[in-house]
Amino acid sequence: MQLWKRNLYAAWVAQLTAIIGFNLVFPFIPFYIQELGVTDKAQLARWAGILGGIPGLTLAVFSPIWGSLADRYGRKIMVERAMFGGAVIATLMGFATSVHHLLALRIVQGALTGTVAASTALVSTTTPRERLGLSLGLIQMAVFSGSSVGPLIGGVLADFIGYRHSFYVAATLFLVAGLIVLFWVREGFQPLPMEETAGKGLGKDLWMIFSSQQILIMVLFFFLMRFSQRMVGPIFPLFVQFLAKESRHVASITGGMLAITGMMSAISSLIIGGISTRFGYKKVLLVTVMGAAMFYLPQAFVKDIFQLFLLRVGLGFFIGGITPTANAIIGLLVSSKDRGKIYGISASASSIGRATGPIVGGMIASFISLRAIFVLAAILLTVTCTWIGTALREPGAARKK
Repeated sequence: MQLWKRNLYAAWVAQLTAIIGFNLVFPFIPFYIQELGVTDKAQLARWAGILGGIPGLTLAVFSPIWGSLADRYGRKIMVERAMFGGAVIATLMGFATSVHHLLALRIVQGALTGTVAASTALVSTTTPRERLGLSLGLIQMAVFSGSSVGPLIGGVLADFIGYRHSFYVAATLFLVAGLIVLFWVREGFQPLPMEETAGKGLGKDLWMIFSSQQILIMVLFFFLMRFSQRMVGPIFPLFVQFLAKESRHVASITGGMLAITGMMSAISSLIIGGISTRFGYKKVLLVTVMGAAMFYLPQAFVKDIFQLFLLRVGLGFFIGGITPTANAIIGLLVSSKDRGKIYGISASASSIGRATGPIVGGMIASFISLRAIFVLAAILLTVTCTWIGTALREPGAARKK
């Protein structure tokens, strides 16, 4: 088997395992907060927003650093750092006795983890250019597949063994994922000569971003996407709880909702990753972003769980095509030797959106309503789609000849 295929398959399995572990517990943080003693609805919404967003702040700081180190010392070790770090943090979260303990661990989590960006950089630098779109689509498929299986299993585990024990299961999965990368991935990394790395650092990496309008557009795009999505994410379990009324299986219901979204995203990420080269990356990106906006808006007006379920199916399909298409565009805009740092910076931008989105969403939910968040998310996605349509050029490698 060719080395790049071996690495791709190993990275795919490891990423799938890690994301299942992540989604076993973290989508249910609002319910864990209640278990730790926060029951007031307004305070619960604010804490859900803060704990949903705070890892993004530290991840935003550390992602460019990890990305730069990946280009200097190898991408494989960065994937291992993220997965083994996740195992340690998830274990400690299972021992938390207050919401403040959980807050401290979420801060550290953002600094140590970040498996998606690390795996994306690893696969993008070992995959032939003509297979880049499909390979990144497969990695994103692993992310969305884990996002569908994880909440489904996690919801059932939470209802039957409790949230605390679910963290220990998640930690085990992170450990397994790290071991897969350790023993199966063969990177063959060759450090750049000292004369080529002399004078390089975060400042020069940032200059690379700001000196290229198209790369800057994509970095800002990642921020806007994560902000819009994560504004809804941490509050979503509380919205399901509101619609489900007094159901004793609200965790399982929430898990099912998140599962169907992830399942549709996994399917679309594979399909769209394969066809984007044919139809054009920009066109596919615009369709997926606008489609997501169209399915966010009506969620603000649903009356029951079934209506919400149907809308999550459509939302998942369009959401699934956004990230692999955007990652492929970045991969076509920069050389392979610089992709680690650029993906690191784009991950940092995503992390800022991931950090600020939940905080804003929590404030809106506590002061206005849970439903208002879906309306704002749809508006932001529509504005972003309009901006990308006018500012972004089709990458040269994706144009039909």
